[in-house]
Amino acid sequence: MKSPYFLYERYPALVCCKDDIEKAAQALNETFKNGGVIYCCGNGGSAADCEHIVGELMKGFLKKRTLSDEEKMRLSAYGEKGDYLACNLQGAIPAVSLVNSVGLGTAFANDVAPELVFAQQIYGLGKAHDALIAISTSGNSKNVIYAILSAKAKGVTVIGLTGQGGGEMASLCDIVIKAPSNSTPEIQEYHLPIYHYLCQFVEKENFAE
Repeated sequence: MKSPYFLYERYPALVCCKDDIEKAAQALNETFKNGGVIYCCGNGGSAADCEHIVGELMKGFLKKRTLSDEEKMRLSAYGEKGDYLACNLQGAIPAVSLVNSVGLGTAFANDVAPELVFAQQIYGLGKAHDALIAISTSGNSKNVIYAILSAKAKGVTVIGLTGQGGGEMASLCDIVIKAPSNSTPEIQEYHLPIYHYLCQFVEKENFAE
């Protein structure tokens, strides 16, 4: 059977990561089914990846994710504006990018410790059944490492996206996907189809259209 998104057919170099990618896909699916939230953190290009991931999860990716009749009825009870909501809202996979909290992040960096801006957020928000996608091409980004430790202390499942070496993340994450390269640009190029696959997997498992 061909995989959703034909990931391994299109990117055969990622076959070496297949077991970990599939474990991550199942973990994220369980997060959604158990009512959890998927959080993301990273720096630079990886911060942009966090925003990209949340964009794919919180709205229709490859499916329209049409609301159920029951959901539409609840919205339509609010008249014309409710009908507009019922026609246009889509099913969402709850996800939050921790790079986006500018006010909190700058305040905590200035008042307390700049390398803990992600750790503070996941410690305040994270709970059992949630997941953290932690992205670092080196596997050693300090603020990402602290976020991982903070997440694990709260019972959050941690999925790491990193490079071939794995860095410190390799021994800390519950699941770590090591893109087969030591070059930052190449690692980032591999990360994109990996997280597209993860997003599509959860969508395919939970939305009919």
